Amino acid sequence: MADVKWIKITTDIFDDEKILLIESLPEADSIIVIWFKLLCLAGKQNNSGVFMMGNSMPYTDSMLATIFRRKECTVKLALQTFQQFGMIDIIDNVITIPNWGKHQNLDQLESKKEYMRNYMSEYRKKQKILTTGKSNCKTNSKSNVRQADKIREDIDKNKIREETEEDNIKATRHKYGEYNNVLLSDEDYQKLITEFPTDYEDRIERLSSYIESTGKTYKNHLATIRNWAKNDKQKSEETKKTSGNPFLDLLGV
Repeated sequence: MADVKWIKITTDIFDDEKILLIESLPEADSIIVIWFKLLCLAGKQNNSGVFMMGNSMPYTDSMLATIFRRKECTVKLALQTFQQFGMIDIIDNVITIPNWGKHQNLDQLESKKEYMRNYMSEYRKKQKILTTGKSNCKTNSKSNVRQADKIREDIDKNKIREETEEDNIKATRHKYGEYNNVLLSDEDYQKLITEFPTDYEDRIERLSSYIESTGKTYKNHLATIRNWAKNDKQKSEETKKTSGNPFLDLLGV
């Protein structure tokens, strides 16, 4: 697989709250350098942000320390920090970047609602004719009444058609994620936005990259994302129980 020659970094990256928190830690500069080295390595591998050597051997702390030319203890501290801030995930002992798509030049197509926009435009035009009473005929003429009845009939038919289309749309699962392999119905997608309003896209990309790199299949992708979120929450709560200060945990204090 050809490597990615460049990665995308936003100009306000050093205003990101995660980077700001990292800058308050000891060895902050080394940790940030390791983050950029990690992104570059992911680009060279071009494996959906999944760090595997030869698609069979996961990268270890010592391997990354050698490649990045950094002390192993510093690399371990950096990886622990990244994991705690949700910048990386470790799945089956494999390091992954869940939102790898953000660091590539990916244009997201947003045309799912085009049909409804066109339909509502025509629907409002017909309603406007009824409300304004504009017609070539006299207001109380039989032809004008027939025209109004025809418009109402068309609107009623369109309502029925709209309901049928909506039912079909709800039942249809659309493809999401960088690799178009996360399948969600419109109803599932709205539930995902409601439950994870700040990072639903990252969660979709995380699943998309994992499916692409491992070849695994899941019966219900919404349920999978929910299950992963539940596991993440449990891990976070277990970490909090070990210490009231996550930064002290990272430092081994």
